[in-house]
Amino acid sequence: MNRPLLRSLLRLAARCFLGRARGHYEEWFPWLRLEKPGPAVPGGIFYKSQKCGELQPLSVLRERAGDALHIVGSGPSVKLNDLRLIPDFTAILLNGAMSLSSKEIKAPLAIAVEDERFVWRHFPMLKVVDRSIICLLSVAAIRAICQADAGWFHDRIVILIDNVRKPYEGARRDDGALAALDFVRLSPAHDAGFSLSPERGVFQGGSVAVTAFQFAVACDVGTIGFFGVDISNANSPRFYETTADAAYSGIAAAEKRILAHVALGVAVADERCIKVCNFSPISSLNQCGLPYNDSFALRGAAGEAG
Repeated sequence: MNRPLLRSLLRLAARCFLGRARGHYEEWFPWLRLEKPGPAVPGGIFYKSQKCGELQPLSVLRERAGDALHIVGSGPSVKLNDLRLIPDFTAILLNGAMSLSSKEIKAPLAIAVEDERFVWRHFPMLKVVDRSIICLLSVAAIRAICQADAGWFHDRIVILIDNVRKPYEGARRDDGALAALDFVRLSPAHDAGFSLSPERGVFQGGSVAVTAFQFAVACDVGTIGFFGVDISNANSPRFYETTADAAYSGIAAAEKRILAHVALGVAVADERCIKVCNFSPISSLNQCGLPYNDSFALRGAAGEAG
């Protein structure tokens, strides 16, 4: 199912009555309350006044990350990679890529979901995610999960994805306010941003891959690799979908915005001596100076893709 009609009506009402500055309050209205964690102290997830889970600090992800992180999207090119070669506890699985957990990718480090529509469509997929896996979740995704089953959060390791432009319990920030933040990097044209401290907020740049990239860079690893972040063919079914059940994706339409954010992130990573690789032979990431790297290609897959 897509977002329930009532939620869509609440979104519309919030924008009409709260205005542009606070229209995003609908993401947690009316029953979700979050207590953000401290540097080493968990926060809390409260739904209908009942505590249903904890929010963990970014240090939990940092401590578990090794020397490499692999961001795995749901693009069709995933099928062209031998994902069994990805080392344990290095993969961040985006949205439907979580279906690879315990299969092609035996032991992922984390999953990441920021669009609540994924929760409504694929909650059964979320239900079976192993409780040892870190969950990077947006405010709206947390609220949607609470609506589906607040008990899901029991013993889960959850790190909040907070939108730096439209923060939880805060007013929307314009470019001037963003530029004043000491942890924010904006592109010269202000068409993209990158957070150096994702625990304080991230830029949601049209794809959850942009969000995962900010978390990965903050972990100060040696290498970050992208799988299945194809972008240009986002109107094609994801690797876990068929043509008949494929959900609409706005990623192709947001290509310019996504690439601007990734390009800025690549520049930040380069400053930190972090190598960034693109393991998709058909990805638009090559426009960000990330040419195809065939290290994980299935035998014959690169040639077939070309």
